[in-house]
Amino acid sequence: MENQSHQIRARHTAATVTVYQAYAPHIGEPAARDGRFPSAWKRDRMTWIKPSFLWMMYRCGWGLKEGQETVLAVEITHEGFAWALRNACLSHYVRGLHPDQAAWKRRLHRSPTRVQWDPERDPHLRPLPYRSLQLGLAGEAARRYADEWTVSITDVTPLAREVHALVRAGDLGGAAGRLPEERPYPAADGLLSHLRVA
Repeated sequence: MENQSHQIRARHTAATVTVYQAYAPHIGEPAARDGRFPSAWKRDRMTWIKPSFLWMMYRCGWGLKEGQETVLAVEITHEGFAWALRNACLSHYVRGLHPDQAAWKRRLHRSPTRVQWDPERDPHLRPLPYRSLQLGLAGEAARRYADEWTVSITDVTPLAREVHALVRAGDLGGAAGRLPEERPYPAADGLLSHLRVA
């Protein structure tokens, strides 16, 4: 994406991209143990995945918020991630991108995924001047995520607690050294054209 303030940054390999979620232990622990989401994970509900570790920390309060005590790093295939982006709609209307509000609402209603661009966070969880991708998966997208795209699931709650402790101690260099390396995601030409925000 040409707009650097709305660029996907993620930990990725040649085969996978890592996204983060946080769950209560009864969901997160078996997911990490078995490498797949348990039957208690509702495949018919929208679920939000986040390529930014620090944005996940902002959302779950370093794994201290009730119901979000287990932080997961989920590796998914590039093919699945691209499918989700290709079939996504922005979660809000943008003049000039959508013909009108009615057209945006129609697209939103039929899209299995939706995108929000929220301010990225620094180690103190303060907003930064550029944005981070949040990707909401519903219906077919949620089922594909859980049952087809997921390659591995790792419990990174200890990492969250370690980084949080370093930040609280004022060791921002140490905290930065423990953060996952997130690089610009190599999105194919045109993959994000319908998700551009001025």
